[in-house]
Amino acid sequence: MPESPRWLVKVGREEEGRYILGRLRGEGPDGLAEAEFNDIRNIVELERKTSKQNSYLAMFFGWKSGKLHTGRRVQLVVWLQILQEWIGIAGITIYGPKIFSIAGISPKDQLWIAGLNDITYMFSTLICVFTLDRIGRRWTLYWGSVGQGICMFAAGGLSRATQNAAEGNKAGVGGAATFFVFLYTAIFGATWLTVPWLYPAEIFPLETRARGNAWGVVGWSIGNGWTVLLLPTMFNAINEKALYVFGAVNAATIPIVWALYPETNQRTLEEMNLVFAADSIWNWEAERNFKILKDQNPELVQAARRGHSVVDPESGAIRAGSLVPRNMSLDTKAFEKHNEGDTTEEKNVAKHS
Repeated sequence: MPESPRWLVKVGREEEGRYILGRLRGEGPDGLAEAEFNDIRNIVELERKTSKQNSYLAMFFGWKSGKLHTGRRVQLVVWLQILQEWIGIAGITIYGPKIFSIAGISPKDQLWIAGLNDITYMFSTLICVFTLDRIGRRWTLYWGSVGQGICMFAAGGLSRATQNAAEGNKAGVGGAATFFVFLYTAIFGATWLTVPWLYPAEIFPLETRARGNAWGVVGWSIGNGWTVLLLPTMFNAINEKALYVFGAVNAATIPIVWALYPETNQRTLEEMNLVFAADSIWNWEAERNFKILKDQNPELVQAARRGHSVVDPESGAIRAGSLVPRNMSLDTKAFEKHNEGDTTEEKNVAKHS
């Protein structure tokens, strides 16, 4: 198992990194491996200049991270993990057996039904294997939040209806509540179980990637500990209405993800640095800046990435783009000034013509 080319370049073993990329991408005349190697080398150099502090504390506060905005990334992964717990998986795990009991299922049968629910949960994770790269991380979270929210409100309402139903109807209504418990865990396994663990590995620069993943675990620990400690009190106080709280959190996650979390699908680590170069926390500003920076620094986004290779998949021709670093800046204002200077010069030439 060879070392990662990014890590090799990071520690100064560039020739080894170049060799491994050549073996992976091929040493053909298309220059695929060389283009990706130049991108990695450029971005490692940029990270070394802008990432002055890489300790956990410095990452959390974003000290001296410059245009990399490491602190913002830490906040995103921590809160995504906390939201993962508050959308209700812990509540369903704790309250599920009670729903089974209300449905009239015997304690003996509750055990195998709970086990069957866990098996359904496990197999549902396979769904994202086929959907995650097709629809992206954001849309995976969107449809998960919608489905989970519906299941939470339905399970809560049906749990109350089961308790109020006549003896002859309890089994049917309770069975419907049980169905929504199964459906919730299946949707969670296909969506929100996966993305919060994947996201940290896709947004942090190479210099801080390992620590970034560790911050994700910190977020999970906070969210999990918080909910587990609070849920018994919630269920004792408001009973099945706690599920409505989780349903509301699911609804709230949709605008949160839309406004704050950039898409990472089909983007390299190098491109994510450009996405997070925006000073604004809002995703639409980040995407706008990303388009500007792609024009400003084409060498940083020319890496061979899935679906966007430097080689055109249809014609086989190498796409245009300089491999030589220009200003290596993540400041869009500098680019805008440069363009203004070009425009002024063109006007002066036209004036004297």
